[in-house]
Amino acid sequence: MLKDLIEFIAKSLVDNPDSVSVTEIEGEQTSVIELKVAKEDLGKVIGKQGRTARAMRTILGAASTKIRKRSVLEILE
Repeated sequence: MLKDLIEFIAKSLVDNPDSVSVTEIEGEQTSVIELKVAKEDLGKVIGKQGRTARAMRTILGAASTKIRKRSVLEILE
């Protein structure tokens, strides 16, 4: 569910939606969501001073609170 949420947001932001890949590594209490985009789209996902990335992390945090799990978003280069 959280993986799909991040994938949807990322694909909406970038120029190359086909190059977006999201993987979820689930632990017992924490799940790590790794987001990979094309190099030229990295700036769009991170945003000015990391604002977009912070907003995505906030949405992820709110969604993961609902399912009582901790989630971390990692943006890979």
